[in-house]
Amino acid sequence: MELHLDNLAIAVREVPLQRRAGRIVKLVGTVLEAELPGARIGEVCQVEGGPLAEAIGFRENRAILMPFGSLEGIRFGSTIETTGELSAVRIGEGLRGRIIDGFGEPIDGKGPILSQGKWPLHRPPPEAMDREPIRRAFVTGVRLLDGLLTFGKGQRVGLMAGSGVGKSTLMGMIARNSMADINVIALVGERGREVREFIEDVLGPEGLARSVVVVVTSDRPPVLQVRGAFVAATIADWFRAQGRDVLFFMDSVTRLAMAQRQIGLAAGEPPTTKGYTPSVFSLLPRLLERAGAGESGTITGIYTVLIDGDDIQDPIGDAVRGIVDGHIVLTRKLAVHGQYPAVDVLQSISRVMRAVTTPAHREVAQKLRALMAVWSENEELIRLGAYKTGSSPQVDAAVARIDAIRAFLMQDTQERTTLEQAIAGMGAVVK
Repeated sequence: MELHLDNLAIAVREVPLQRRAGRIVKLVGTVLEAELPGARIGEVCQVEGGPLAEAIGFRENRAILMPFGSLEGIRFGSTIETTGELSAVRIGEGLRGRIIDGFGEPIDGKGPILSQGKWPLHRPPPEAMDREPIRRAFVTGVRLLDGLLTFGKGQRVGLMAGSGVGKSTLMGMIARNSMADINVIALVGERGREVREFIEDVLGPEGLARSVVVVVTSDRPPVLQVRGAFVAATIADWFRAQGRDVLFFMDSVTRLAMAQRQIGLAAGEPPTTKGYTPSVFSLLPRLLERAGAGESGTITGIYTVLIDGDDIQDPIGDAVRGIVDGHIVLTRKLAVHGQYPAVDVLQSISRVMRAVTTPAHREVAQKLRALMAVWSENEELIRLGAYKTGSSPQVDAAVARIDAIRAFLMQDTQERTTLEQAIAGMGAVVK
């Protein structure tokens, strides 16, 4: 009973004291224009006979709003009323193991979520001088990543992948096996069928029990997709403030950028590179910079970027790589040959690996990468039979070890390894 009374007290404190009303005067596509004096950017409004909407801009003394739901029932002159509150999300320990939507409401059929208050959706990232240096390794349980691309607690990593190369499977492996206290997973713009498959088959009951999953599928309005990403980021913020080591997954940044592009174009922004509006490139750092090491806890962020035809030179990919502290590239070539995880180690990098690993670890990892580089440069000659054994000791060493290297790089989805096992495995290959 005490928890319910606490929730009631919180709800009373959050009742808005001032509301303003206006009327709808224009509707084009999915954008509403209203005469609504005093409306604030980010304020949530209620349309008469229609959905909630968020104020995203102003034009000629009118407020521009993007609805969170269907536009059916809206008419010219419909009343619109502000709710008196900026976007916020309920937070608390009750979120653990739950699946919620872009409003923070449960969609898993497990009943209401007991919250401990609300946090504003658009919290500022930690100040540069308030961030703790990344000095501790973050173990994912995937030996390829832990051995050759070691993460640090509080690092931000871009996961570049095309469709069908094992991105979701790798995410599930990390979510189940990592050393994080809790996972916060944002599935933004995903197909509805894939969401349930990911939660039930890839993440599994074990992974879900230590996760909060925010789901906003591709059929939802763009403004709700963007909101869902920031709902997940705010939840991760709260758990970090409680001293937890949080693993934050964002899948995918590309679809988030597409949603923001629709919002920007609707608000009258000019399109730039590949049609993306300037607000897209200002939104990305606001979201990605929220991860990192805080005073007591950490958020380690992994952000997926969809690439077309294994071409990582994409405007969104470039923008993400310019912000994060490393990137992982999954390639179709490796997936076709049955190598999973299909990580192209030579195209991938962790910029904090030196700060979180020992000299012995870095030495054995560098030797293994060198063997892989030699094989990659000479693979075509070797397969064509144009290379003569004994011509190069380095090539001979790479040929002799390539099978052992592939065995190290491959890992079953249910297998979990420690950092020590990853280092020992690399040592056995290069010995």
